[in-house]
Amino acid sequence: MNPSLSALCGELERVWHDTIPLTRALEIKVRSFDGKSLEVAAGLAPNINLHGTAFAGSLYAISALCGWSMVHLQLAMRELHGSIVLAEGHIRYLKPVAEDIVAVCRFGEQAAVFDQLQETGKARFPLTTQIQAKGEDAAMFEGEFGVKLKP
Repeated sequence: MNPSLSALCGELERVWHDTIPLTRALEIKVRSFDGKSLEVAAGLAPNINLHGTAFAGSLYAISALCGWSMVHLQLAMRELHGSIVLAEGHIRYLKPVAEDIVAVCRFGEQAAVFDQLQETGKARFPLTTQIQAKGEDAAMFEGEFGVKLKP
């Protein structure tokens, strides 16, 4: 990972742990970020349910956090500061996850939303986060993240 992106990811993890206490319990970490694709990971053990698979609530939280984090990192790369909220979110659980959880969010066509953000000071970013298990889709999260720039 490039040093400046690595520094942004380190700062992101500090923001998680300082402002979103649940992230400590989830034991979530940034696995990789290249500017367009973000992978976050969490162990199965702190996120397990009574069936020995990942707790649905953990999958939702990790997926939503991955999308929120992508928006956070995109703002940081552009040296913009704003409040980010999950305005809408939906997840489909496709199969059980019985391994460490890895969520992936990609950023591409959403870049055009930055024009609206610059013009009005607020915008919504639609993002999808995917979790796989044994190489197959296990959960698909679709969310809209609202951003309001800080003055």
